[in-house]
Order: sequence, then C-alpha cells, then structure tokens
Amino acid sequence: MTSKEYSPEQREELFETLKDRFEKNMNRHMGLDWVKVQAQLEANTDKLWSLHEMEVTGGEPDVVGYDKTTAEFIFYDCSAESPKGRRSVCYDREALESRKKHKPENSVLDMAADMGIELLTEEQYRELQKLGEFDLKTSSWVQTPDNIRKFGGAIFCDRRYDTVFMYHNGADSYYAARGFRGSLRV
Repeated sequence: MTSKEYSPEQREELFETLKDRFEKNMNRHMGLDWVKVQAQLEANTDKLWSLHEMEVTGGEPDVVGYDKTTAEFIFYDCSAESPKGRRSVCYDREALESRKKHKPENSVLDMAADMGIELLTEEQYRELQKLGEFDLKTSSWVQTPDNIRKFGGAIFCDRRYDTVFMYHNGADSYYAARGFRGSLRV
C-alpha cells in the first residue's frame, strides 16, 4: 500500500492475518473476542493503514488489551525480535541531524509518526514481556524521558537471562539489532 487507502481484498487479507495471530496467541488477550475486535476495526478503518504498516515492517501486531475507559483495543508489536523493517535507526530527528558521518536513513520517532503509532514506554515494554519472551537477540528503543534526552541520551530495552533490562545510549547511535516497537489504539 502506498497510500492510506487500499482495496477490500487487502483489507480482508489484513483481517485474516490479524485474526490468525489473535487465535494462536490467546494468552495475550484473555477474555477478548475477535468478533468485537474486527467490528471495532471495521468502524475505524483509518487505523487499518497503521496496522498494515506495523505488519509490513515486521512488527506482527496483536491485541494486548482493552481500555474500558476509552473503549479501545490496544495493539502492540509482538514479533519475537525487534521488527526488522524498523532497525538501524537513531532515536529522533535531532539525533539524526547531529550525526556528521554515516547517518541512518531515519529516526524512531519520525518512523512511528509516519506510521501513525506510538513508541512503547518502558512500562508498556515490561507489560509486553509478561505476555512472552521478546527481544532475546535484539533490543528496542522505548520512549525516553525529557530529563535523559536533554543530555543527548535515549533508552532501550531487551530481555536477557530471563530478565528485562533497560539501558541507555546516545540518541544518535543506531545498530542493526536495535529497532522499536509501537502501540496503536483502535
């Protein structure tokens, strides 16, 4: 899809992919019903493009919760490793522009905004890790507090030794094994 509109066939293919993933991973969304999720998606077709972008960049989005206050289903990237199509990027535009040599093609915050998704917070990342084991070989940037970012840093997380770790790095750094995970509310 090159635009935010696509055919009924593409929409059905996305629904099939999401439904199959939903049914194979019921531990991620106990007590939720796919029929209600699909109805919500059909009522909010503007969100389908973002889910598609999550999918094609390797995020394998899945429902991880329901917010009763806002009546929204919450999707997170649930790929085993940080999404392949979102790696080798520095943290934000400021970090990207500060690099003198070997600039990455994009930044995490710009990509997330272009996709219409939010970068996971450290807390959301830790919640995701309760649903499975993610980032055993990779790491994922997470939202960085202003007090860290103002000094040029950014934070990322991974899972090693059956423990979830949070680390820091220069916001302008980028690695082939570090991407980012996003969330979307529908």
